[in-house]
Amino acid sequence: MSTQNFNLPDVGEGLTEAEIVSWKVAPGDTVAINDVICEIETAKSLVELPSPHAGVVGELLAAEGATVEVGSPIITFTTAGSSAPPAVAVAPAPEEGGGSVLVGYGTGGGATSRRKRPAERAVRSSVGVIAKPPIRKLARDLGVDLTAVAATGADGEVTRDDVVKHASQASVFRNIETPEWGTVREETVPAPQSAPAGLARGLAPSPAAPSTSEDGRTESIPVKGVRKATSSAMVQSAYSAPHVTVWKEIDASRTMELVKRLKASPDYADIRVSPLLIMARAVIWAARRTPMVNAAWIETDAGAEISVRHYVNLGIAAATPRGLLVPNIKDAQDLGMKDLARALNRLTLTAREGKTSPADQQGGTITITNIGVFGMDAGTPIINPGEAGIVAMGTISQKPWVVDGAVRPRWVTTVAGSFDHRVIDGDGMSRFIADVASVLEEPALLVD
Repeated sequence: MSTQNFNLPDVGEGLTEAEIVSWKVAPGDTVAINDVICEIETAKSLVELPSPHAGVVGELLAAEGATVEVGSPIITFTTAGSSAPPAVAVAPAPEEGGGSVLVGYGTGGGATSRRKRPAERAVRSSVGVIAKPPIRKLARDLGVDLTAVAATGADGEVTRDDVVKHASQASVFRNIETPEWGTVREETVPAPQSAPAGLARGLAPSPAAPSTSEDGRTESIPVKGVRKATSSAMVQSAYSAPHVTVWKEIDASRTMELVKRLKASPDYADIRVSPLLIMARAVIWAARRTPMVNAAWIETDAGAEISVRHYVNLGIAAATPRGLLVPNIKDAQDLGMKDLARALNRLTLTAREGKTSPADQQGGTITITNIGVFGMDAGTPIINPGEAGIVAMGTISQKPWVVDGAVRPRWVTTVAGSFDHRVIDGDGMSRFIADVASVLEEPALLVD
């Protein structure tokens, strides 16, 4: 007779932890192989775990309702025969070997080999990097190589924000004075409640080699590199940050007139000017008046806090041959119209050429996505992880509009914004979008 531990396996979903929902056995019960021993809840579904042993249940090592990390023991068995326990593969089913294998378990009685996932290789190769276990887990989840992360913590420690930033490499004017930017660039305030931290996208390029089926009817494209990181980040952002979207349709005719004048100006002869320039200035201006849209929800060992940034690193979502990138313009609040236009030109040109550096993709505070270039009127964008707001600018087209009681053709667009409701409430969201709309309707508001 021997005692065997059974560790929580990866049930084929790539999970790192799961909750024990209910036990289906008790100490002293006799079980056969594949008898259901408990139900676990993962991020995706409720799963029944079958027993890998035939024997008598010894001890339940995790209580119902407890969250257990993959690989941790959850139950013991007393079994007859060899003292060597069946292998438990904490990963998808083995890639080698024959026979029927239950997903998440090894082939009975023998050691099961498997190929390490890229994320595991990255984290396990980070010996010598100063990082706490939760940060290493975050890096593993995002597939971030800790040795490549620029550490900003004390004594060279890699912080959560360092990992998140590295992975990021995506109309009524109120008579209120625009406040000055604070002298302190960043501050934190206690968060109203605890919630999972938003995670970010990794932007390291990785070529995908498509494969075609034998009959030529389908093509499979491996999900890796930018696409893999983007999909992971967007899912985590959507399900960790409670998104709320508001939008407003506006008359942007005066913005179009200003763009036309700037294009004709000798001062802008070597600069490409578009409505995105006015939109960028509007977002910067509005963020100064509603700073919480430029903040971020941060999880720390001591609990959650809200980081309020008194500067704007303005992200511009760019569709590139590598995939979706979100490079940002550092300290955009300090740039005048012409310098901001040049910065936008450099940013978009570099992104299209595939030369965007990791530094340009890190540290964003709020993002603009210009879906109008694709002919879209509006959308509900997903927040770039590590930020609290993203603004979508729709196409600008001529539509009938009521002006002074008469219907006239005007240049009309829709501005939408998605926000992290943990950080900012509805009144702040609405004020911010109303301010952006005000500037697009009357760009003269930008003149101090």
